[in-house]
Amino acid sequence: MPTLDRPEPPYLQIAGRIREDILSGRLQEGDAVPSAREIARTWAVAMATATKVLATLRSQGLVRPVRGVGTVVDRGGLHRTARDRNAASTRTGRIYPPGHYAVIRSAGLEQAPERAAAALGLEEGAPAIRRRRTTYGPDSRPLSTSTSWFDGTLSAKAPALLVPERIVEGTSAHAAARLGTKIATTQERHAAGRASEEEAAELGLPAGSPVLLGRSTFLAADGTVVEYGESAALPDHWVFYEYTTEDGE
Repeated sequence: MPTLDRPEPPYLQIAGRIREDILSGRLQEGDAVPSAREIARTWAVAMATATKVLATLRSQGLVRPVRGVGTVVDRGGLHRTARDRNAASTRTGRIYPPGHYAVIRSAGLEQAPERAAAALGLEEGAPAIRRRRTTYGPDSRPLSTSTSWFDGTLSAKAPALLVPERIVEGTSAHAAARLGTKIATTQERHAAGRASEEEAAELGLPAGSPVLLGRSTFLAADGTVVEYGESAALPDHWVFYEYTTEDGE
């Protein structure tokens, strides 16, 4: 069936540009975003269009109005996914926006459990690199905890993965670079669940508390799985996705 090329409306294109600045960290928490008047002048669009830009960003949980100030960045209710971090690494060379940081809980070689082994194409129990981290927000409150798994043979090319210290550009980008490739695809799955004892302890929650569970797979262009990760994040934090369809449905 033939399809039509329908470019996004101007207000969505402008909102997309500002959203990229927010997700990449170029606009930080609390920073003012352009006013409707500034948007109209900069992009040569009508005030009605500029107003829709700000309304769109508010509906996506990225900004909020502040009396006497205008509209400011507010990511407090937005969960930063593995895809967000990978995109930020590509754009800025850093995976976290200013004010956010991670503490690496542990790193080393372990026997791959069933789920991680299947994702990495290994035999269960084969050597695998395991990295455990907790991510914090500007107020030093834990936001999420995650575990990354890599093929154990990668330890010779990327020994930094075995050290419990932060890798500024992100583990997937670092591992891919050591393999002579880049991350081409990030697959994400999310579901509501309950925190394990380890996850709850790291998030400061009672064991069994509701959390947002995530599973992420980072693939190179040839389909090789570079990293497989599992995470648990605080409830009441939204995951933002944007899909473009050609048929309007």
